[in-house]
Amino acid sequence: MVKFGYTIIYVSDVDQAISFFERAFGMERKFVTEEGDYGEINTGETTLAFASHEHGSTNFVGGYINGSETEKPLGIEIALVTSDVNEIHSAAIENGAKELKSPEKKPWGQTISYVRCPSGVLLELCTPVSGPEL
Repeated sequence: MVKFGYTIIYVSDVDQAISFFERAFGMERKFVTEEGDYGEINTGETTLAFASHEHGSTNFVGGYINGSETEKPLGIEIALVTSDVNEIHSAAIENGAKELKSPEKKPWGQTISYVRCPSGVLLELCTPVSGPEL
C-alpha cells in the first residue's frame, strides 16, 4: 500500500514561509532544522514542508524551476479546505499573499479562490466538494 506522506516546497526563506501559514491560517510549526533549511507545519493528516533552495539544489544536480522567481505560478497548487473561504482568503491577503481569483461559488456548490503566497506557492482556498461542513 502506498500512502501520500508529505509535500515539500522549495522556498527562499523557510521560516518566512512557515510564518505566513501560521499568521494567515493559524497552522502550527511542527519541526524546523537547526540550520533553518527545512521545516514542517501541522496541517492535519498530511505534512506540508518547506526546504530552502540551497537544500533543494543538493538534490537536483541539473537544477529546477524556482517557483518564487517566476512571473506566473507553477502549474501545481496546494488546496486548503475550510468552511469559510472568504475569511481565509482575506487573511491570506492581509498577510502578504497576492490575490489571483476572488472567492467564487462553482455550479457544483463548492466555493474556491486562488492566492499566491509571498514564497510563490499557489494556493486554492476552498470549501469541501460535498458542502460547507468540515
